[in-house]
Amino acid sequence: MDRECVSLLPRVCEVLVDSGRSLPDDTSLEKLLDWFTGLTKTGGSLLETFPCLPEFISTVVNKTSSDPGVISFTLKLSGLIAATEDGFRMLQERSILDLAFNHQHWHEAGLWEDPCIRISWIQGLRSMLQHSKALSFFVQADFTLPLLQLQTDASLFVVSAANQMLAHILLFFQPTSPAGFNGVDKKHGDGKTTRASIADIEHSGIPMETSQDYTTVVTAILEYLKESLVPKENTGLHQSLQILKLLALLLAQARPSLRDKLLQTVAGSLEELATAGYSQLTLPLMDIILAAHSSSSTDGCVPDQRVTHLLSSMLKMDKPSDLIHAAAAFLRRGNQDTVHSAQAVRILLLPLHIITGQTLLGTNTAVEEHQFSVVEQLKTKTPCISMICVCLTNTPQITLTPPDVLPCPPVLIVTAVLSLLRICSGDSSSLSTGCAEVFRNVIGSGKVQKCALEALMGLSSSPGVKDKLTEVFTVLIQYLNNPDLDPTVLHKSYQALVKWMSVCKDLSLITHQLRQDLSEVVKKRVCDMRWEVRDSTVEFVGKLASVVSSAEEPCDAPEAFLGGCCSTPLLREALQDPESYVRASAISALAQTLAHSWQQGAALTQEQTDIVSRLLEILSQDTEGFARRAVVQYFITWFSSHSSHTSPSSSPSSSSSLLMNSVSSVLSLGSVDLDWEVKVHTLELAELLLDEAFSGHRGYRKGSNNHHAPLHPYAVVSGQTYPLHTHAGTRTEGVETDLAGVLHNLVEQGVVSALLSGLVDCDRPVGLKACQLLITLRETVCPPLLDATAAVTTVAEVPCKLPGWGWGQEIRKILVLKKCDQAKEADVAAQRRFNGADSGDCGEVEKEGVSEEGDVVCVGVCEVLQSLGLDVRLNILTQSSDHVQNSPLSLLQDILTASAAHTRPDAQPGQEVIVDCY
Repeated sequence: MDRECVSLLPRVCEVLVDSGRSLPDDTSLEKLLDWFTGLTKTGGSLLETFPCLPEFISTVVNKTSSDPGVISFTLKLSGLIAATEDGFRMLQERSILDLAFNHQHWHEAGLWEDPCIRISWIQGLRSMLQHSKALSFFVQADFTLPLLQLQTDASLFVVSAANQMLAHILLFFQPTSPAGFNGVDKKHGDGKTTRASIADIEHSGIPMETSQDYTTVVTAILEYLKESLVPKENTGLHQSLQILKLLALLLAQARPSLRDKLLQTVAGSLEELATAGYSQLTLPLMDIILAAHSSSSTDGCVPDQRVTHLLSSMLKMDKPSDLIHAAAAFLRRGNQDTVHSAQAVRILLLPLHIITGQTLLGTNTAVEEHQFSVVEQLKTKTPCISMICVCLTNTPQITLTPPDVLPCPPVLIVTAVLSLLRICSGDSSSLSTGCAEVFRNVIGSGKVQKCALEALMGLSSSPGVKDKLTEVFTVLIQYLNNPDLDPTVLHKSYQALVKWMSVCKDLSLITHQLRQDLSEVVKKRVCDMRWEVRDSTVEFVGKLASVVSSAEEPCDAPEAFLGGCCSTPLLREALQDPESYVRASAISALAQTLAHSWQQGAALTQEQTDIVSRLLEILSQDTEGFARRAVVQYFITWFSSHSSHTSPSSSPSSSSSLLMNSVSSVLSLGSVDLDWEVKVHTLELAELLLDEAFSGHRGYRKGSNNHHAPLHPYAVVSGQTYPLHTHAGTRTEGVETDLAGVLHNLVEQGVVSALLSGLVDCDRPVGLKACQLLITLRETVCPPLLDATAAVTTVAEVPCKLPGWGWGQEIRKILVLKKCDQAKEADVAAQRRFNGADSGDCGEVEKEGVSEEGDVVCVGVCEVLQSLGLDVRLNILTQSSDHVQNSPLSLLQDILTASAAHTRPDAQPGQEVIVDCY
């Protein structure tokens, strides 16, 4: 503990007692409480560390004219201190708790109307209730009733806090023994109940007094829940909704004895709610029922009959929309209840069965009784669309249910979804099989179309549906051909095509005619007036290339699959698109399209040369960052995919040669880009070059952050991994013996310059990554200072150039300061004999070490790496921007400073006090 903090806190307490005076900001007290909370979590005693706190709390709670914010803080602090038995005892001895948490005291002072006071009262009590003495205090003070009354408070924040408080009391103090607590019935397998005995309670390890207090609280709370659960005529559903949320929380975490008591008390009220038809309460009711159903199953018991009965009631509701939402909630929870699962599946398939005319349900009396009401509901547009979308959302999960639950084969569900897509597009051939009165509600509905396409994507992995690939293709191409199709629906249509092709990899199922149709669609859509459509189309071409190359019988190129549509020229044309998103997507698609040829080590073509020239032009001239980022990622993908056994210098006509010749330009342009993400991606490319160069070196540790300071939360980390297919074992000897040559190549490629440029960049994510990579490079190539072998000397002589402007000038300034410090340390005694010698010597060093601005200076790479103070810089870069001011000491000083400024005689009204940011 900082002694200065201990000495300052009494003065801060004086400031707060004086009606709070002027605080530096509205959150100062919350920050102070956070500090105290952190100290208690580490095992510290607030009373021992800060003896002034009891007097402060006593003064505030007795002085009702105190600022409400200070009173709120004091209530929370009192609960925090009383959370330990020692703290509780001391505050009780000074009669502080009785007054602090006497809500009548705050009523009489006119402060209870402030919601902050009510919330702090609740939160203070909750913090305190960590031991049996606090529970006894709570019960004896009769705080249960006011806490229950706050369940209907006008403030939602107060209601939420009261809910959490009730849950804490019931769950925290519940007995560990399955025997239950005093007065709670125990349920046996034969359905009979007996009262828990005193011996049972003592066996659970809970003192008798605590058990009695707990029983008192439980009885009061459960009676309240039972009486308030069903809405009264003069109250809305808000109270019922809050109680249902509380019950769901309790039933999910309660042990068997408490859970049984809860269900015994509220089962009748829940049944009344289930049959009353309150649509707003359908999902909260299902949450409660499923929480009880799941928790009882995990105990290894047969599900409670009351829960089973409630579940059956929910799956027989008269209102179709409520019925379908209840079935969906049950299915999402993944219960293993076969009977109810089969019922829920049939309910969810019913709207699709009705509208498409597909026989999805067979004959089932339980579902047939709902058919008429569902049909009537589907005739109204808004509930129709809602119910269909709920049905579609759950179809993928439905097909994964066991065969004895599923009423039809999964392939039939796919057929129904395709029929619905045809109906939505106005296909008259589908109108004769389903319910014609419902068709008008879904024709042209973008919401239903998107839900159906998402369902179709999910259904692609269902068992036995691969034979539907041709029909899926047919419907989706019809969608893509629709000139009035919404761009988002078109995008999902492309996604569905890719998904089905990636799952059903036997592309021979797709006929030549379908390929030709798809080719025509792509050529048409890439010229669409809407940029979103063009963007989705070029993105699709790229993904198509990846799918085709990974198919069971891959084609040589996407062009072969598309039936003559030349994808590469199409994408090259898209590089000229006026919309930057489209240009960026075209670049990414080109990378995916050409990756297959890179991996095969194909010979260099004029087309590849032209593409690279255009990409470098975009990187240097494009005004939008999206396209420039995509260019750097293009080269990252290329470098990661090029064949490892092909030496970059083996053939000047190989694609690898073009790649390596382009890397220097990418590094040079990307490292000075105005977009920080472009610079980060450029450093990722530099990292790949380092990994490749030192892949066989025993001292190289791959990765920029594998052994350095942890990344700052705001640092950018690439989500991609770039596997390099190098034969490290065959290269180890060469790398070890020619380390200087490897380092020289990295300098020539521009890797070292890119890293040094990034180190002094104004964007911290860039500087952080550059610093990590420079440390990696230093530890690999720079030997210990005492090592003076011939090989070491050779490595130390490898030079790099520092320009006299921009980043080079910044690096040179750092080096000058380093030399100046070394000169002072070496000759400090001589410098003392001359006035002003310090600054004069630094000037001489600067003149010796740096040429005039604009000149290029050569320096040793190792000398630079060892002189930049990289470890210190890394520590700074990994700290947050407020690491100096973000401290308890700074907070206390801020409060005192603001208070002093507020009380100065010459202070101007409304004058702002500038303090540190915490």
